[in-house]
Amino acid sequence: MTEANEIERRTRASAQAQLDAYNARDVDAFVACFAPDVELFDLQTGASRGQGRANMRRDYGALFDRATSLCARVTNRSVVGNVAFDREVVTGLRDAPVHAMAIYEVGDDGLISRVWFVIS
Repeated sequence: MTEANEIERRTRASAQAQLDAYNARDVDAFVACFAPDVELFDLQTGASRGQGRANMRRDYGALFDRATSLCARVTNRSVVGNVAFDREVVTGLRDAPVHAMAIYEVGDDGLISRVWFVIS
């Protein structure tokens, strides 16, 4: 396997692991997919949506507790190098399904270091 293929395999695996943990509403497994100093951004505005595992644990833990039927389904995943682009449909978040795009940048350690979201 070439180095480029290995990077894309690792990126795809990291994106899938966080999705699986999200759908299981397992905050420990979910947060473990991210770098300790992970940065989250709003894709439309560029504004920060938080930084660090502690903030993710607090925010997603609360989300997982209140949204008991939460489920994200990837309708399209593209991987280019160490970046995964997921188009998703999320149910259990609002009354109607939510369409989202998430972009995950994965470090050499296989942990997600930056995330950009847009939700419609």
